[in-house]
Amino acid sequence: MDIEKAKQLIKDYAYKNYCNMTREPSGIIKYPFIVPGSQSYHSCLWDWDSWLTNVAIRQIIKNTNDSSGFEKYEKGCILNFLDHTDKDGGMPIVILPDRIMPTAEKLYESNMHKPVIAQHLAFVIKENGNDANWIKGSFSKLEKFIGVYLKNYRHETGLFFWQDDFAIGVDNDPCTFYRPPKSSGSIYLNCLMFKELKAMEYISGLLGLDEKQLFYKNEAENLKKAIQEYCWDERDGFYYSVDFNLLPVDPNSGLHKGAPRHWNCLIQRIEVWSGFLAMWAGIVTREQAKRMVEHLLNEKTFNAPAGVRTLSKMEKMYRVVESNNPSCWLGPIWGISNYMVFSALTSYGFEKEARELAEKTINMFGEDIENCGEMHEYYDPETGAPILNPGFQNWNLLSVNMIEWLDGKTPIKEF
Repeated sequence: MDIEKAKQLIKDYAYKNYCNMTREPSGIIKYPFIVPGSQSYHSCLWDWDSWLTNVAIRQIIKNTNDSSGFEKYEKGCILNFLDHTDKDGGMPIVILPDRIMPTAEKLYESNMHKPVIAQHLAFVIKENGNDANWIKGSFSKLEKFIGVYLKNYRHETGLFFWQDDFAIGVDNDPCTFYRPPKSSGSIYLNCLMFKELKAMEYISGLLGLDEKQLFYKNEAENLKKAIQEYCWDERDGFYYSVDFNLLPVDPNSGLHKGAPRHWNCLIQRIEVWSGFLAMWAGIVTREQAKRMVEHLLNEKTFNAPAGVRTLSKMEKMYRVVESNNPSCWLGPIWGISNYMVFSALTSYGFEKEARELAEKTINMFGEDIENCGEMHEYYDPETGAPILNPGFQNWNLLSVNMIEWLDGKTPIKEF
């Protein structure tokens, strides 16, 4: 498809349909909010979905000069999650009008809200003139939420782990899916956590909380060092998740006592797209980035006609299949993975590679809109054909931000 035609199809679609993703208060959801779109998610407030959809809608509002009061919906997403945060900091992953998930009693047995709420808040604050006064009264809840991660999700290496494989966002990532509890030092989780701590540093500064600002700055730097030390693989030139599923060291244990293990995690050499999040988060060195881009350009692994395979084609777990709960992240193309890798490439100055990926993404969505009249949740890597969930909009609308960049303008970006 002609790229200019694809751009126009996407813009026409996005400008017409983005307002269908806003919802008014309903049931236990007290504030206006944003949904991912499509009938499958027509009344759900999701954690990282609402954050990244917000980034896309902000671009659309800028492009269309819309002044219809979107601010209440973006702020409402954050306020709703804080409203359902318990006294100890447990925050749900998804809120529906009649229930939350996980339920309150399981918040500490399973995963909770991904570490993106502070990033979402920082983004909204920046887009609204650095005004943080409206969140001042709720900031202590946000701190407690971060505190749960610092206390209950952190390994002795300084890296963070998932409690289990429930609702991690990248549903069946083999580094976490069907793995033992608290064993997955996910690169995806740790990169999100680094940016979350940087967001807390920024917000604390705006609120005049100097000691807390320094605390979060130091926590972020310590995590960055841990990610660089444990997740970077010099042999392969890539960032991987790590495995904490090791037996404890007993210095008096038989044949082991002469030389007990001196490592506290094992690298998981499984090529997952989320390794590129280390670039997105600004953790990697320039030389590391060059080596990582070699992986991105390899047609045998990540590089597909429709964008970035979510799992390398050379992995034995690679599979492109229609599935829901879990959604398939074993190879299909997702709009969000294409976008975040694109964002990473632009941050490190890989403009040629970023342009190629943006054009692939725009072509894929343009063809879908032309053929089906709407977007889908994920796509076939080789053909770009839609696989699941017609009407899904969500972070797919970040393709408008990509178009802005391709047209030589400065796009709105996540915090």
